[in-house]
Amino acid sequence: MDGAASSSCAIEERRIDSVSVVAVAGVVDMLTAPDLEKAIAEAAKNSPTAVVVDMSDVEFLASAGMGVLIAAQDELSPAIRFAVVADGPATSRPLKLVGVTDVVDLYATLDEALGALTS
Repeated sequence: MDGAASSSCAIEERRIDSVSVVAVAGVVDMLTAPDLEKAIAEAAKNSPTAVVVDMSDVEFLASAGMGVLIAAQDELSPAIRFAVVADGPATSRPLKLVGVTDVVDLYATLDEALGALTS
């Protein structure tokens, strides 16, 4: 990876019933983590019952991105549940190794997360 092209990240927010889903693709590192932080804050503004960060299409997750997830868990209103969708070596493995999953609910698929958060 060359330095300029390595930090590309696409973030899209959508609403599924009462849940705000922040879908992230590409690289989440120190350059793109602030964009993720902003997207999570925006997603929480419309009083959802939950915010789900879908990292199914993330190719690389740096510690800066993990920090954003932990901060989001702490900063969201207690009335808003927070979860992360991640499955695979680039996302769920580092989240488990670093201990983020001790603080944030982790699901393998978006359907699984939505099922758990809307029941």
